[in-house]
Amino acid sequence: MSAAPAADDLDVVAGLLREVPDFPTPGIRFWDLTALLADGAGLAATTRLLGAPARDGGADVVVGIEARGFLLGAAVAQSLGLGVVAVRKEGKLPAVAARESYELEYGSAVLELPHDVLRPGTRALLVDDVLATGGTAAAACALVEGAGATVAAVAVVLELPALAGRSRLDGHTVHALLAR
Repeated sequence: MSAAPAADDLDVVAGLLREVPDFPTPGIRFWDLTALLADGAGLAATTRLLGAPARDGGADVVVGIEARGFLLGAAVAQSLGLGVVAVRKEGKLPAVAARESYELEYGSAVLELPHDVLRPGTRALLVDDVLATGGTAAAACALVEGAGATVAAVAVVLELPALAGRSRLDGHTVHALLAR
C-alpha cells in the first residue's frame, strides 16, 4: 500500500492553483492549473498524488479526460508505467467506440471514447483536473464501463464539494487532492 501524501506535496499543489471568477461565463469560478502544469515540482507532486490509487496494481491504464485531464493523465500513466487513453469531446476522434452526453455548470457536451483501446476487464484510473457537478466524470465512467472495463478510481486535483459532483459518482472511488 502506498504511503499517505506528504503535507508539503499538497501545499505545493494548492499554492499553484488560481481561481478565476466569472470564467467562462458569469457566476462560474474557474480553477486555473496552468501554473501547476508549468512548475516541475508542482507537476511531480500532482503526478505522485493522483497516481496513488493505481499503485500496486490498482489499474491497468489511465484514462485522461479532455482537456487538462490529458496532460495530467499522461504524466500519471508515465509515472506508473501504464498506457493512457484520451476521452475526447465530440468530433475530435477519427474512430469512435461510444459517446456519452452530459450536463455542465454552463451547458451540455458530449464525450467520446476512441475505438478499440479499452478491453473488457481492464481496470482504469480516470484522471481529470476538477470535479464540479460530476457530469464529465460520470460520462467518462459510463464510457469506460460501457466498453466492459472497470473504473478503479476517479482521481482529480480539485473537488468543489458545494456542487455535489461526488454524488453523481456513487459506487466509484473518488480521490480528490484538494477541496475548495
